[in-house]
Amino acid sequence: STQSEKTDPGRPASESPALPLPQPVQVLDIQIHQVLQIFIDNKWVPSSRRKTFPTFNPATGCKICDVEEADQEDVDQAVMAAKAAGQRGSPWRRMDACSRGKLLHQLADLVERDRLLLATLETLDTGKPFLQSFFIDLEGSIKTLRYYAGWTDKIHGKSLRVDESFMCITKHEPVGVCGAIIPWNFPLLMFMWKIAPALSCGNTVVIKPAEQTPLTALHIGSLIKEAGFPAGVVNIVPGFGPTAGAAIASHMDVDKVAFTGSTEIGQLIQTAAAKSNLKRVTLELGGKNPCIVFADCDLQLAVEETQKGAFYNQGQCCTAASRVFVEESIHEEFVHLSIEKAKKIVIGDPLDPLTSHGRTVIDQQQFDKIMDLIENGKKEGAIFGPVQCIIQALGARKRPSGRANSSQYGLVSAIFTSSMDRALSVSAALETGTVWINCYNSLHAQTPFGGYKMSGIGRELGEYALAEYTEVKAVTVKLNERL
Repeated sequence: STQSEKTDPGRPASESPALPLPQPVQVLDIQIHQVLQIFIDNKWVPSSRRKTFPTFNPATGCKICDVEEADQEDVDQAVMAAKAAGQRGSPWRRMDACSRGKLLHQLADLVERDRLLLATLETLDTGKPFLQSFFIDLEGSIKTLRYYAGWTDKIHGKSLRVDESFMCITKHEPVGVCGAIIPWNFPLLMFMWKIAPALSCGNTVVIKPAEQTPLTALHIGSLIKEAGFPAGVVNIVPGFGPTAGAAIASHMDVDKVAFTGSTEIGQLIQTAAAKSNLKRVTLELGGKNPCIVFADCDLQLAVEETQKGAFYNQGQCCTAASRVFVEESIHEEFVHLSIEKAKKIVIGDPLDPLTSHGRTVIDQQQFDKIMDLIENGKKEGAIFGPVQCIIQALGARKRPSGRANSSQYGLVSAIFTSSMDRALSVSAALETGTVWINCYNSLHAQTPFGGYKMSGIGRELGEYALAEYTEVKAVTVKLNERL
């Protein structure tokens, strides 16, 4: 999940200062007649077995369209195209770094041009409110592309003085073919989180969008071709995890795989990567994310931010504020304010710009899972869905980080207090990859994102992500001592 600096996704759209509001694009004619194909080697192709699957609007239950289903054979074709595009001497490998950056900027320009259409498609496919798609997901996607466009000509090694007889230089080279498997909760944004750093470093990509939400990924395929990327640099293979996803994770010619999703599937991907060719793995997995609310905080701010964390995107975020620990002296008032705030959430048609909270989760399976977790919530202590769990904590002197860390996960956490000394002390004790102080869901392209413990391996975004997509080569030269 991500958040624009200018837009508060927890606030009803009717309070937005930006008027007139953007209106969704009418795309009903596109929905009915077209079967969307696989994007391989800059071409639209049918699946090898001519199989298709439907994608649905979760807000209405209506089918949007059919999509060609990729499986092992299609992944093989996509990997072959990506490998050829990344060969030494290919147009992509011969391209200078500035030109790679120009292509990423061009793609960002095209995404900006099609922003209304992409936001509409994202809302149709996910059920999230249109204004969140437009202001949050599209804004974050464009910024991610532009950020990594700026990095392309700044990825370089070092010159190391070993001793008088030798000199060593290091080079940062592309890993090769990078596989990416992305989730259904932020389809477009996760697409950009994966391809932008990979392309910035000179890699090629085979990416599988979630079967529930393939539409924006496929439209980006047309923009990648329009932007002028060489054939085979980006390949998009919509399909299912046990077939297309497993094929990417176990493929002998995929050099690295990046995955965002559940811890259980992340473990399967890491196993497949190890059993195949020991490919690199970046995993951004689940979270049971704690918020610690101290009595000296700005109470209204804490209520708004923790509720945003719990309910944003219908609660379908790996960063969801799953456990809110509130200091005993303010617990009753915090609960009261949270209830009143929740009553003001505008629930309705996701395509209505006045809607701030979609009236649906992604599909029936996820709904049933949430309802089951609610029944077991007292044991679990957290839920991946639109539920806020508020827990009364003891006084501020009782080391609240202990309860916050009592989880196998460590993705994000938040602290609400007016004491910066306390905030920094507690943040040092929290075992999470991100700590937010007096805010929530504040993600930026410049800031690394990833988790401790079973919340993942490696980092996405920021300069830190570049290390996940490059190999470091040391070149040692024996110096001539007779000059």
